[in-house]
This record gives sequence, C-alpha cells and structure tokens, in this order.
Amino acid sequence: MNLAIEKAIDIAGSQMALAKRCGKAQSTISDWLSGKKKISPEHVHSLVNATDGKVPAYEFRPDLPNLFPRPNQAA
Repeated sequence: MNLAIEKAIDIAGSQMALAKRCGKAQSTISDWLSGKKKISPEHVHSLVNATDGKVPAYEFRPDLPNLFPRPNQAA
C-alpha cells in the first residue's frame, strides 16, 4: 500500500475526490494505492497540489531523491 496516496485520499475525502483534484481516473488512484502501478514523476506535482502541499513530493516517490529530494533536516 502506498502510504502517501493513502494520506492524499484522506485529505481529499475519497479516491474519486483525489482523482478529480489531480485530473486522473479513480482507477488510477486505486492502482497507485495498491502498488499495482507506480506514480510516474510527471504526476507527482499534481498530487502535491491536490493535497495543498500537505503530502510532499518525496513521499510519493521516495525512490527518486534526485527528482524529489527530502528537505535538509537540522542536526
């Protein structure tokens, strides 16, 4: 299960609501949630916008730190 998508669904209210916010089909959201499909990098920013920035890009694709780096953490 993709926890970032799960958080985004909670913020939007439902899979359908998230789908509408980011311009995707509900079935795509379901596939991302289950891990059946990976979120392509070009869709990450629409998901961040759909959550009003509450779920950062690096949470959607933590495997791509060069594209979606984590913020520097204070030591």
